Amino acid sequence: MADILTPALGESVAEASIAKWTKKVGDAVKKDEVLVELETDKVSLEVVAPADGVLSAINADEGDTVVPGTVLGAVTEGGAAAASAPAPAAAAAAPAAAPAASGGAAVDIAVPTMGESVAEGSIGTWLKKSGDKVAKDELLVEVETDKVAVEVSAPAAGVLTITASDGATVTPGQVIGSIAASGAAATPAAAAPAAAPANTGSAQAPASAHLSPAVQRVVSENNLNPASLSASGPKGNITKADAIAAIGAAAPAAPKAAAAPAAPRAYQPREERVKMTRLRQTIARRLKESQNTAAQLTTFNEVDMTNVMALRAQYKEVFEKRHGVKLGFMSFFTKAVVQALHEIPAVNAEIDGTDIIYKNHYDIGIAVGTDKGLVVPVLRDADVLSLAGIEKGIAALGKAARDGALTMDQMQGGTFTITNGGTYGSLMSTPILNTPQSGILGMHNIVQRPMAINGEVKIRPMMYLALSYDHRIVDGKEAVTFLVRIKELLEDPARALLDL
Repeated sequence: MADILTPALGESVAEASIAKWTKKVGDAVKKDEVLVELETDKVSLEVVAPADGVLSAINADEGDTVVPGTVLGAVTEGGAAAASAPAPAAAAAAPAAAPAASGGAAVDIAVPTMGESVAEGSIGTWLKKSGDKVAKDELLVEVETDKVAVEVSAPAAGVLTITASDGATVTPGQVIGSIAASGAAATPAAAAPAAAPANTGSAQAPASAHLSPAVQRVVSENNLNPASLSASGPKGNITKADAIAAIGAAAPAAPKAAAAPAAPRAYQPREERVKMTRLRQTIARRLKESQNTAAQLTTFNEVDMTNVMALRAQYKEVFEKRHGVKLGFMSFFTKAVVQALHEIPAVNAEIDGTDIIYKNHYDIGIAVGTDKGLVVPVLRDADVLSLAGIEKGIAALGKAARDGALTMDQMQGGTFTITNGGTYGSLMSTPILNTPQSGILGMHNIVQRPMAINGEVKIRPMMYLALSYDHRIVDGKEAVTFLVRIKELLEDPARALLDL
């Protein structure tokens, strides 16, 4: 049996819709014959038969949304003769063949494409076990890669068989299980009434089977009832943020339970060994590689945020009504960074062997902290975006990061990075370069401090800035000039608007 897979959709294209199937289940097909047409927001793609045979399964209907690597269907090889048998004979044999049809061929569960340069991943925790009945598109397992977690859903309804256990290392296209379609359509429907009573008296409602693995963990660990959670996802799904918000809503009931044992270690082990996730291993490896590779140095300055804060306070309500997004500080910093990069191009460059690659595009990485670790999604072409466009882009990337929905394309190709430790209360830090970039700007907490202004002491909202840079390519003079330029643009925001 050969799977029909959704191909790579092109740079920055994360999903597509099924436009039309040209064949139906049971039809004979030839290798390279067009079977299905996909539509993206940019182009239309044709998916062809991987082999000669019979189209034995269609797992995604017209109108469904799919991502690269999704198994759209399957072709049973060498079955063309049977499929082309005369219709009357097939009809006459139908009663006798019914039992065999109900136990139809198993549909493979394959590891999807996990993005450019990602060669392997690790199986997370299966949400079902072998022998369980599953519904089509029900989430089964998460495959964790160096950069993102990829969710694997059931390609068809039926009975699950697992062939790759939790923690196993897998590669794109590898079969990690299968689903036998035997009795799949009738059995879940018949079982539903029996399962309903359990839903009324238990926090572990059957609805939790349709949650993503990340949301499932939050629900299970905090004994939440999925039926009571509000859903804000783009397809009416419950996101991790929804589950976390439900924990906060339930927090007032916590004081009664707060009468905990006097000895906190009485119910906890003295030590606990937990295997690092692939993402955490990658973060650790890349940070150490960055220190070992680049000649890193950090220069500091401070910026008076008075004018930016006044401008924001004056226009934030009008801005939000007009653009549908809040006016934050990140858009001002991104604008200032882009203008400074124009003037000091070495900070927007990288070293490749004995060459220096100067970038004439400005794709700014925005560091985002998640429960799994730090990720750096990239805001593309920040130099052509307005303040509203920057705020919308950052908000979308932040939400995708927290929901575990970032694509590989959204995390690659940045030319410079901004990290905001101030959101956690950091006063000052020395950020580590996100190689192969040659610069990273660290923002910090805004603190009211006494400052000498024209011979008088005044209280001003001050922020320390830190620029870490690769001294192999950026000289000290350039680094200091770059940071001073950002300071000037933030202390007098009109300069950025007037390109002064």
